[in-house]
Amino acid sequence: MNKAKRLEILTRLRENNPHPTTELNFSSPFELLIAVLLSAQATDVSVNKATAKLYPVANTLQRCLNWASKG
Repeated sequence: MNKAKRLEILTRLRENNPHPTTELNFSSPFELLIAVLLSAQATDVSVNKATAKLYPVANTLQRCLNWASKG
């Protein structure tokens, strides 16, 4: 897929849904990325429960790496 085709797809998505929403709880792009990855295997409700406990200790890449290295 070339750059023009990618731009066309993104333009159409923005036109059809200019203000997308989600049920996932997040306060940064990194938190949203983590929530989306988790939501591929779980419901949004269960992801929100898990991230409520995860984000206080690991809501950035560096904090995730630090947390993982302790375990």
